[in-house]
Amino acid sequence: MTNPEPTQILESLISSTTRLVRIAAQRSGRTMSSATARTLSILSTDGPLRIGELARASRISQPGMTKLLRSMIDEEQVSRIAHEDDQRAWLITITPKGLEAMTTWRATLAAEMGPLFDDLTDEEWDALATSASLLEARSSREEQFA
Repeated sequence: MTNPEPTQILESLISSTTRLVRIAAQRSGRTMSSATARTLSILSTDGPLRIGELARASRISQPGMTKLLRSMIDEEQVSRIAHEDDQRAWLITITPKGLEAMTTWRATLAAEMGPLFDDLTDEEWDALATSASLLEARSSREEQFA
């Protein structure tokens, strides 16, 4: 068997992680939308952002983000803060309640995926740990190239 090409490996990673998140979310019975989870995740890693920046990062339209943020503000998951350099602009920031919701969501997804991985060997867990560290490091670097 020949080794897959790097592009094939990356395509498989993207497809598999998307599928795993979908399966775990369905099994959990929790109702957080993927747009809400993605928005909380972006704010937790990137810090406060303008609505347009947040919409681009979350891959939804600015009107769609505005609508989503209304409900997230009502649920106290995010808040608006004044932009330091431009008093006409607002930044959206994650609140402690939003951070807790995101942390709980991720823990729930991980717990739901656990049974799919119960039979892994220590070596396979080591391989996943190495892969997870590599993916985290590479995705953190992404902003350098944006």
